[in-house]
Amino acid sequence: MRLLVVEDEARLATALQRGLQGEGFAVDVAADGPTGLEMARHGGYDAMILDVMLPGLSGYRVVRQLRAEEHWLPVLMLSAKDGEYDQADGLDCGADDYLTKPFSYVVLLARLRALLRRGAPQRPTVLTVGALRLDPAERRVTLDGAEIALTAREYALLEYLMRRAGEVVSKTELLDHVWDASIETAPNAVEVYVGYLRRKLGRDVLETVRGAGYRLSP
Repeated sequence: MRLLVVEDEARLATALQRGLQGEGFAVDVAADGPTGLEMARHGGYDAMILDVMLPGLSGYRVVRQLRAEEHWLPVLMLSAKDGEYDQADGLDCGADDYLTKPFSYVVLLARLRALLRRGAPQRPTVLTVGALRLDPAERRVTLDGAEIALTAREYALLEYLMRRAGEVVSKTELLDHVWDASIETAPNAVEVYVGYLRRKLGRDVLETVRGAGYRLSP
């Protein structure tokens, strides 16, 4: 397995490289955003560990550019920015997982192995459910051709529901996938944000399945 580590803190980058090589991975390192982006495009890597605060190009912009180019390399984002909206931004722009610094190396390995097990399946460029369209690359949502302004959390919730369109999705699953599992979040947060989406998209778009969860229907 070939890994790319994009990290400008030299000591951390070296420690990650040595530790991952000790686990049997082949590891390359880039110290800035533009170099990391170019290596990710052409290096044939199985996964990338990506810092957020990088010289030249932030980790957010690196992963957003990769996704815009339909490059689905699995990305584990690392950052000292530990706010829930920081993490939501990282996931919204295309990262597959987000780990805050300081982090447990054991947890990093476990999350990396999980990413590698899932691989990099092709993801649709634009999600469409009836008249509702969501473009992950541009982070743009339209309904009947009219653009809908969403917050980062509303966007993340809608994207997850659109990827599971027609299925009943429980509150617990939404909390696990849209909210950070390491931060305690009240279950009624899901109800609150579902209410926000209904006000913007129409009540008929999001169905409540009593006792089970929510279903996004055309």
